Amino acid sequence: MAISSDGRFIVYSAVKENPGPQDKPRLYLRRTDQLEAKPIAGTEGGMNPFLSPDDRWVGFWAGELWAGKLMKVAIDGGVPVPLCDAQLSFGASWASDNSIIFAHVRDSGLFRVSAEGGEPESLTTPDKTKEESSHRLPHCLPDGKGLLFTIMRGANDLQPRIVLLDLKTRKWRVLMGDAADARYAPTGHLVFLRQGTLMVVPFDLGRHEVTGQPVPAIAGIMQMLNASTASYNTAAGQFSISDSGWLVYAEGGILPDMQNSLFWVDHQGRAESITSFKAPFFAPRLSPDGRRIACPTMGKEKQVWVYDLNRGTATKLISEGIATNWVTWTPDGQRVAFGWSKTLVPNIYWQPADGSQPMERLTQSEHAQFQFPGSWSPDGETLAFLEDRPDGTSEILLLQMRDRRITPFLNSRFEEKWPEFSPDGRWMAYGSAASGRNEVYVQPFPGPGGKWQVSNEGGEEPLWSRNGKQLFYRRGYNQVWMVDVQTGSGLPASKPHLLFDQPGYGISVPIRGWDISLDGQRFLMVKLEETKSTPVTEMILVQNWFEELKRLVPTGKK
Repeated sequence: MAISSDGRFIVYSAVKENPGPQDKPRLYLRRTDQLEAKPIAGTEGGMNPFLSPDDRWVGFWAGELWAGKLMKVAIDGGVPVPLCDAQLSFGASWASDNSIIFAHVRDSGLFRVSAEGGEPESLTTPDKTKEESSHRLPHCLPDGKGLLFTIMRGANDLQPRIVLLDLKTRKWRVLMGDAADARYAPTGHLVFLRQGTLMVVPFDLGRHEVTGQPVPAIAGIMQMLNASTASYNTAAGQFSISDSGWLVYAEGGILPDMQNSLFWVDHQGRAESITSFKAPFFAPRLSPDGRRIACPTMGKEKQVWVYDLNRGTATKLISEGIATNWVTWTPDGQRVAFGWSKTLVPNIYWQPADGSQPMERLTQSEHAQFQFPGSWSPDGETLAFLEDRPDGTSEILLLQMRDRRITPFLNSRFEEKWPEFSPDGRWMAYGSAASGRNEVYVQPFPGPGGKWQVSNEGGEEPLWSRNGKQLFYRRGYNQVWMVDVQTGSGLPASKPHLLFDQPGYGISVPIRGWDISLDGQRFLMVKLEETKSTPVTEMILVQNWFEELKRLVPTGKK
C-alpha cells in the first residue's frame, strides 16, 4: 500500500474474493473522502505500488515470477509504461531526481533506472565479507542525498539491518540492527519494523544519524518474515506514512512457525504418523541404526533436534547460534554434521549426537558463501556438500576428512544440487540443470567415467535404497519416482516409473529433504502444515498520527 503525501488517497494491490488460478491482483485507488475504491486502469497483475514525489504517477511491479517488469501509470489510470525488466519485487522508491531505486533479485543489490524507462544501473552490491546476502526495501530521503534500505544476511534472516547509503559516495553504514523497511517521517523520526512491531527512533536528517533509542509504537503490523519460501521472505511491512501525518497499515505481525509432522510413507503413498510432536521440521535424517531421527527446524528458532524412536523423546542438539535446514549422520552414527553460524552465513560443523562434546568446525568458506552438508561416503572419509557460488548458483564440493582438503566434484558452470553417495561408495547421484531443467544423474566416484541421466521430464532430490538397487527421486511437489539400477562396472537403469502422487510433502533445495527406512519399504518425510490463510480485507487509517509520534519520542522539532 502507498498513501499520498497529503493523505488524500491510498493506492493498494488487491485480488478478488476467493480467487481462482487465473485471477490476478490489480491496483486500486481509494480517496479518503470517498467510501468506495476504484480500480486503476492499466494495472492488471500489479502489486507493490509506490508513488512519484508529486503523487501524479504510481509505480508498480507486474508479470510472472522471475519474468516481471517495473511499470508506471498515471494515478487516474491509462496506458501503463514499462520501465525495465524486474524478476521479482523486493521494494522500490521514487527519488526526487526522477529516478527509481529498486530491488528485484533475492540475493543481489539495489538498482536505479530513470522514471522514463531504460537500462537499469547497479547501485549497490552486497558485501559478502560483512554477511550481506541482499539489499532491498529502499526508501529515498527527502534531501536527495541519502537512501535507507534493508540488508538481509540470508533468505531466512529474522533480524535484518537498516542502513543508510550516501548516494554521492555510494558507501553505506548500519543504523539499526533487528530492523527492516525503514521510512523517514518529517517529524524527525525513522519509522521501521522489528518483527511485526512498528518502531520509531529520532533521526537527524542533516547529519544522517540516529540520535536516540527506538521505542515501540504499534504491535502486530503485517510483515513478511518467517516465510518457508525464501522468495516470499521479503521483510516488507504493510504500512505507509504521509507527509501530512497520516498512517495506514494492515494488522497481522510476522508469519507464525509452521507445525509440521514426521511421517512414514510407504511405496503406495500411505502415511503413518511417527510422533505427535510438531514443529517447523525440515529435511529429517534417519540414523544408520534406525533408532533416531535428526531433524532441523526452520522457524524462528533454527535448531537441530534428535528424536529417539524407542523412547519417544526429542532433544535439542545445539545450545546457541543458528542451524541451517540440513543435517546428515556420519556412517558410524556417532555424529551429526550440519550448517551452523552465529549469524546467518553458515559453515559446516559436526557434533556427537548425544551432545557429549562441543561442536567442531569442518569447513570455512573463503568467500563467505553458504555451505550445506549433503552425504558421506560409506567409509566416512569424504563429505559431499554444497556451497553457493557468488552468482547465486551452487556447486558440489568434496571434503577429505584426513587432511580437510576441499576439491570440486564436477567443476562445471551449471547449477549442481543433491549430492548422494551410493551405499557402496562407487557412485554419486546428484541433480543438475545442465539440460535447462533439473534432472537426476549418476556418475562414478571418484571416477573416471561418464554420467548417466536417470530421470526424464524432470527430477529432484535423489535417494538411494539401502542396498543400492533402487534410486528414488522427486518430481514437483507431489510425485515420487523410482528406477532399478545395477551398480556394476556400468550403470544400466530401468525406465523410471511413478510410485505415488500425493500432495503435502515439500520439495527441498539444494539438499534432499527426505530419507528411507532400513528395510527400504518406507520413506521418512515431513508433512507440511495445512493452513488456511485469512485474507486481509481491511486497512487501518490513523489521522494526525504524528502527534502521537512526537509524544512517544520527542525530538524538539515542530
